Amino acid sequence: MTWTRAMPLFWRVVLTNGLVFVVGTLVLAFSPATVSQRVRTTEAAVLAVGLLVIVGVNAVLLRSLLRPLDRLTATMREIDLRSPGLRLDDQGRGPAAALVEGFNEMLDRLERERSATRAHALSAQEAERQRIAQELHDEVGQSLTVVLLGLKQARDRATDPEVVATVETLQETTRSALEEVRRISQRLRPGLLEDLGLLNSLASLATELTETAGIPVAKGFGPGLPTLGPETELVVYRVAQEALTNVARHARATSVHLGLTRRGGSLVLRVADDGRGPRPGGHVEGSGIQGMRERALLVGGSLRVGRQEGGGTEVVLVVPVEES
Repeated sequence: MTWTRAMPLFWRVVLTNGLVFVVGTLVLAFSPATVSQRVRTTEAAVLAVGLLVIVGVNAVLLRSLLRPLDRLTATMREIDLRSPGLRLDDQGRGPAAALVEGFNEMLDRLERERSATRAHALSAQEAERQRIAQELHDEVGQSLTVVLLGLKQARDRATDPEVVATVETLQETTRSALEEVRRISQRLRPGLLEDLGLLNSLASLATELTETAGIPVAKGFGPGLPTLGPETELVVYRVAQEALTNVARHARATSVHLGLTRRGGSLVLRVADDGRGPRPGGHVEGSGIQGMRERALLVGGSLRVGRQEGGGTEVVLVVPVEES
């Protein structure tokens, strides 16, 4: 009833115990059983049986009242806001239904707030990347270009062979620095994603990994890929970028597979390498993997990172898409 759902748990327990004791007292009061001044064995047996019945009935009633608390405790240990959707079964009609309902409502609110906070944080992160990339391109890149032009003029005017050799060395170093700045700027702001689309951007990431780390990348882009929104494209690109970066830094791999396919109502990105794989028993995820999970949740997707058969690491991003 409504008034019992609004009643504090303490008073529910008190009323349950009181009801049991009242019923027990009435049974003893109106039953033909009597107790002598010196309790007989048969009378003691009747009292013991009556006490056991009262305790048993009380235990049964309290079990239905407090069992949801045990399930609530177990569920609280399993809750992880990075894997939303876990809820306590509220199909029961016991006195603790209000507690279960309140707990599930709290999880709904926390997941909504976390989703909004995550979206805001990732948006701010992308904006900051754009700003840094722009400054690298406009300030550092232009300054290095000016230095490179000055070195060219110095090289044309120099006559001493030693000076010419030194200036040429400085020119090569400056060119390398300028290329590095441009590369970092492109990684921070995926201009290819805006200009050439997702598939060409992923292919560019694969080419970059091969050129910088010497690791060949086998690309497998399936047919019939759906048209994605800008936010989803950015998530797929960033997850692939982070996965390939982890391969270059940690995997010690000799080959990588980069695939993007459609499976029913989902788009699946897969990055797999033949490197050393995750450490056995390692449960602590770095900021890179956590960032990939956060991005996947932002578009309603899921991310799985684990050891693949035959060794190596497999990163799988699954994003729901509209059926065509």
